[in-house]
Amino acid sequence: MTTYAALLRGINVGGGRKLPMAELRSLLEELGHAEARTYLQSGQAVFTAAHGDEESLAAELSTALAERFGFTCDVLVRDHAYLARIVAGCPFPAAELEGRQLHVTFLDRDVREDRFDGLDREAYLPEEFRLGDRALYLYLPDGMGRSKLAEQLARPGLTKGLVATTRNWNTVLKLSELTTAP
Repeated sequence: MTTYAALLRGINVGGGRKLPMAELRSLLEELGHAEARTYLQSGQAVFTAAHGDEESLAAELSTALAERFGFTCDVLVRDHAYLARIVAGCPFPAAELEGRQLHVTFLDRDVREDRFDGLDREAYLPEEFRLGDRALYLYLPDGMGRSKLAEQLARPGLTKGLVATTRNWNTVLKLSELTTAP
């Protein structure tokens, strides 16, 4: 059995696409996954699975959500080893920052640095981002809500063809902890 975190994009934010976490846990169990737990109300679940890989598990959950709730939802699934690498590979001084200042945008695949060539990074300082393994690390000193850099990184021209969902550092740490094998 492998423990995974499911990251659902755009759930329970902005008044749309409501998904009670109890129903998400129930759906995961109906799909044959064990130890289904949720974290917060914004679309994180942890579960164990005896079969599948990240992509097939994400596709299975996305299809089940559409069938059950009538809306599509991008889903990324990541195992503990990946989340631990994300935490260990943080290029910013995470221990010195507040959780709201550091974020990770999880991506469905790796992207190359040249995707961001048209972005004047210096114009957004002190905000910064760095590439990671299927992820962008974001340093946003005033948080996500006021960030001009985060707004630019979410533009369709930069995210075209990608599934992307962002979590603050506290959530990333908690998901890494929750996916640790007992």
